[in-house]
Amino acid sequence: MPLGVDIGGTFTDFVLVSGSRLTIHKVPSTPADHAEAFLAGLRELGDAAQGEAIVHGTTVATNALLERRGARTALVTTRGFRDVLAIGRQTRPALYALEPRRPAPLVPRELRFEVDERVDHQGRVLQPLDTASLGGILQALRQQGVESVAVCLLFSFLHPEHERQVAEVLRAAGFSVSPSYLVLPEFREYERTSATVVNAYVSPIMERYLDHLEQQLPAQGGPLRVMQSNGGIITAGAAKAAAARTVLSGPAAGVVGAAYVGGLAGFMDIISFDMGGTSTDVALVPGRLRETTEAEVGGVPIRLPMLDIHTVGAGGGSIARLDAGGALRVGPQSAGAEPGPVCYGRGDQVTVTDAHLALGRLHPQQFLAGQMPLDEARARSFLSALGQQMGLSAEEAAWGVLRVANTSMEKAIRVITVERGVDPRHFTLVAFGGAGPLHACELSEGLGIPRVLVPRYPGVLSSLGMLAADVMKDYSQTVMWTVPSAVDEGFVRQIAMGFRSLAARGWEEMTAESFDRQTAQVLTALDMRYLGQSYELVVPFDAISTADLTGRFHAAHRERFGYSMPGEPIEIVNLRLKMLGRVPRPVLPREEPGPEDAAPAMMGQRAVWFRGKTQATVYDRKRLRAGNLLAGPAIVVQMDATTALPPGWRGRVDTVGNLILERA
Repeated sequence: MPLGVDIGGTFTDFVLVSGSRLTIHKVPSTPADHAEAFLAGLRELGDAAQGEAIVHGTTVATNALLERRGARTALVTTRGFRDVLAIGRQTRPALYALEPRRPAPLVPRELRFEVDERVDHQGRVLQPLDTASLGGILQALRQQGVESVAVCLLFSFLHPEHERQVAEVLRAAGFSVSPSYLVLPEFREYERTSATVVNAYVSPIMERYLDHLEQQLPAQGGPLRVMQSNGGIITAGAAKAAAARTVLSGPAAGVVGAAYVGGLAGFMDIISFDMGGTSTDVALVPGRLRETTEAEVGGVPIRLPMLDIHTVGAGGGSIARLDAGGALRVGPQSAGAEPGPVCYGRGDQVTVTDAHLALGRLHPQQFLAGQMPLDEARARSFLSALGQQMGLSAEEAAWGVLRVANTSMEKAIRVITVERGVDPRHFTLVAFGGAGPLHACELSEGLGIPRVLVPRYPGVLSSLGMLAADVMKDYSQTVMWTVPSAVDEGFVRQIAMGFRSLAARGWEEMTAESFDRQTAQVLTALDMRYLGQSYELVVPFDAISTADLTGRFHAAHRERFGYSMPGEPIEIVNLRLKMLGRVPRPVLPREEPGPEDAAPAMMGQRAVWFRGKTQATVYDRKRLRAGNLLAGPAIVVQMDATTALPPGWRGRVDTVGNLILERA
């Protein structure tokens, strides 16, 4: 996969691999039609990008969900269960909210239809499907202008035949259909319905986008694959049908990229810190990528495997303003690509980027390697107006903007570390995104993180991460098996048999991805819990012995919750199977360490604000060499990002070109 393309809120990033050479490129995103920026970047890359295979990270599904601009969707369910989406769970995200408000369901009540059928909790048919009742539903769907239909019948994960029949009738009538037995064949009615509805809601939008993109791509172009939320890639065709699996496409690629470059530098335990134009994504990587099935996007639960990423609305384009009480707020609203920050020349609301420029941390003539000069005077003027409202100078107002933004991002890192019992002082912060390296050192100081790694190309690391991602497929099945007190080989064989049907579907789809049993890998795991619990833990099943089956679960429970109950019965809730098609990683160029003196890379001195005004050395990242040492205060400029070293920090360049920053 030699070409990675990531569409962000402000810029669309390209990484092209040719042998050990990397070519990077950035163009402004086009929110009205993301394909325009994608195709414009390909044209600017020229012949080098022609005919190359592409991995694409897209926000199409994410934006459709967040902005509620998905397809007009209906739900077909078992009679008596049309209101599952509205009832949800008895959870209160804001415990002390006197008037809690939940987002409206993606499917309004008038578009939720019921059919006569019933299957019990053991998969036995109590009432056969009345196919005659579908005629009236089809008529209503046409009258309501429905485009996509989610089908979620009670206990269909045990007996999918009724759903299969309903889906066939709907497809024959011309509707896009998402049946739950294909989307999420697991128990928990609300979560299964929600995930199925999300897939139905965003899949037509994704299909139109990818169809348009494939039509516009050169005829001699290579295959197009799409990044998933779980850190793997799939074909464009698979992404059209399973768009719900791409809602964290770009952020997941960033985590994969951070783990990849961190591993090359010898740091396996990292915190991924991706600060772009509209948001910041953080993830804990304790030597491995961590998945979750408990994610929410836009207030909607999506119980599908995805990397465990925490997002806050703080980015380079986040808007700074005073609230009704006169307090300074930064984000979550963003100026985005249009109109963008004030210094871009069109926006009229102060952003984090404007604050960096006013404090000297961004070089106005070096932004995007000089391709996009910034208007420093305009940024200062607007910051001065903001400062007057607070009785502060433009610089003090800018410093306040950065402190508020840093506080928001520091809280995000605490959520994935301290609040989960993890000490951030044992990790390395991998800072990337267009704005991440500007904030990383100050965040590390607040959290006690001893080290910051800034990749060679931090502004396009998500695109590079796509090229380091494997083809990946996830499958699951609810079984509800009680583990016998004396586990024998027969029970282990029963589990293995349960995985066979999942594996059969997996091999069929991996064959379509051009992988076979020699080039693909199968990973299996069990969702386990003590009988009567309402939550599960994922326990690996690969090459497990009978004695290890219960022991692994007790150990996992003790690690997660601090205790275990060896005498209590255990239940296997779900089988999970993952198919991996290994993809060769991009080869990053290395160089032998040279002299420590970084003088050849110096571009002069510049007045920069670090808790007060000081003179900082400006370095050109392209001219830094392996072995060079830097000392703060310093600014390192490059085409895709800028790195800030406060006073008291030092840095060195490793053999891959990463900047390793530590407090002196």
